[in-house]
Amino acid sequence: MKYRHLFFDLDHTLWDFETNADQTLRHLYEEHDLSRYGTFTVEAFIRVYSDINHGLWRLYQNGKIGQQQLRATRFPRTFSKLGLAEADSPADMSDQFTDILPLKSAVFPYTHEVLDYLRDKGYELHLITNGFRDVQHVKLQSSNLTDYFREIVTSECCGHLKPDTRIFQHALERSGATAAESLMVGDNLECDVLGAYNAGLDQVYFNPDKRRHFNQVTYEISCLSELKGFL
Repeated sequence: MKYRHLFFDLDHTLWDFETNADQTLRHLYEEHDLSRYGTFTVEAFIRVYSDINHGLWRLYQNGKIGQQQLRATRFPRTFSKLGLAEADSPADMSDQFTDILPLKSAVFPYTHEVLDYLRDKGYELHLITNGFRDVQHVKLQSSNLTDYFREIVTSECCGHLKPDTRIFQHALERSGATAAESLMVGDNLECDVLGAYNAGLDQVYFNPDKRRHFNQVTYEISCLSELKGFL
């Protein structure tokens, strides 16, 4: 085998963040009776929250805000964007979101089948994620993914976020792997693909929406089952 160690991203690669977040936000919309305002639908609530959350995550990944600021501002900004006062945002909504979301179990098609296949083939499987440690471990347990991975490397545990090469180097050291025998699988062209490339790892760009891009990648797939074609 050319590769011995396979490193996976979690959110948007194995664990279906959008589906799980959609279910969680619908629950919060109903629990807090947000329809009483009569100014936005649950679909608008989800869309605005998602845009703001993605923007805040970009700031977090670039080191411009911290974890607490991200968690504290995403819902007040959502309410403000929807035309309400930030004070109208329930004080416990962010904590509720953080508690409920990781309990959801939706994963991308073929996730367990492919991980079983790769494990049975003798690959060492690991995770590298920018997600918060407390949340990511619950996600893994809820979706029956924990036992697949020998090393689970979070940005919090090593102090560096993808695409910083130091998190990849840390993961290689933890797993006892070399870059030449390792492959990174992820959905983010900057964090996963470019980060891995700069650290000397080959990459698989997981692109389920088949977004057009002009980046050089080692492999590109739109379904996880395609990994079985070359691994």
